[in-house]
Amino acid sequence: MPELSRFYGIIIKMYFNDIQQHHKPHIHAFYGDYEAVIAVDGELLAGSIPTKQLRIINGWLAIHEDEVYAAWNKAVNGDHFDKISPL
Repeated sequence: MPELSRFYGIIIKMYFNDIQQHHKPHIHAFYGDYEAVIAVDGELLAGSIPTKQLRIINGWLAIHEDEVYAAWNKAVNGDHFDKISPL
C-alpha cells in the first residue's frame, strides 16, 4: 500500500483498487498501534484513532481535498499517484 503522506507521527496510505469494502473515497491512517479508514469527507469508516489525530487528519483532508480525490481516482484504476505534502 503506497504512502500518500506523513506528518505528526501519522502515516496516510491508499490502496490500489480499494473499492470493495468501503465504497466511498477514503484513506488509511496509521498512528502508533491505531489504524483507521477515513473517508475523504472526514467520516470514520472503520478502525479507531485518537480524537486529536482524527482532527489533524480531517484538517489535512480539507486542505488537500482535490489532491486526495485525484490520487483516489488514479488508485482505483490501479495507477500510481504522487505523494501529497504534509501539514
